[in-house]
Amino acid sequence: MSQPGYERSEEQIRTERAAGVVSDVLLNLEYTLDAARKGRKLVEKEGADVNAQLALSDLIKELERLRKRFTQDTYYAVDTRLI
Repeated sequence: MSQPGYERSEEQIRTERAAGVVSDVLLNLEYTLDAARKGRKLVEKEGADVNAQLALSDLIKELERLRKRFTQDTYYAVDTRLI
């Protein structure tokens, strides 16, 4: 509920909605990274499938890179409309 005399603009509403989407995607990335790390530990412990271990390690590196890029491109991006 908004405060009396304060109404959000359509742009503010769209910005908040976009921030929510970004937050949801980052949360899912974190969940996926956690699952991949746990899976890699299990595969390493069992030692049965070296290919799965290598694939999970590569996946984790790539997801970490993508998460960093996505975070920088969204949270730390410069609004070019202001330049």
